[in-house]
Amino acid sequence: MEMSSDQAVVVNIGKLPSEVFEGTCHEILLHLEGHHSAVDVVENYQKFQRAGINLDWTAVQDIVRLLSFNFRLAAKSKLTADGLVTKLGESSSIWSKSALQVMHQLWTEHSSLVQAHQEVQAVASTGQLVDIQWKLGMAVSSDTCRSLNSPYISVLMKIADTSGEISYKSFEMTVLQFQNFYRQFKEIASVLETV
Repeated sequence: MEMSSDQAVVVNIGKLPSEVFEGTCHEILLHLEGHHSAVDVVENYQKFQRAGINLDWTAVQDIVRLLSFNFRLAAKSKLTADGLVTKLGESSSIWSKSALQVMHQLWTEHSSLVQAHQEVQAVASTGQLVDIQWKLGMAVSSDTCRSLNSPYISVLMKIADTSGEISYKSFEMTVLQFQNFYRQFKEIASVLETV
């Protein structure tokens, strides 16, 4: 019988030392409470490597996704800590006892805050701008552009969506478009300061 992808993730969770697993769960719960804009998979990957756990980046990302999913589902279903552990045990019999104990303890401490924040998130499900970078460039050759030697602005935005996944959006604008873009951001900032 072949192991499902979720079961493979649970097996990888079982490889984690209890304190490392607890730290990852805690970080996810802080994100689900709205204290962090996202869960940093790269940081968790490095933390696992330092602890001697050799999982690839995708495996670490799958662990974060599965734990986030289960905590969100528990919040949406308003599960108690006992209910969460029971649900996890029903979904897979290979959860380690120590992992279930950690999740029980942390869900006991964090469930009410996560539930409250998830209800607010459901009403206003928008991403959060984490970082924005821009640079000035000059078009010097192109197959399609007629006006060469024209300055342009290249913008890279780092956005955390409501699930905590970080994505990058990039686009280019003329200098005039960028000035309008900047002016609009400035107006938004001044309005937000009055709220």
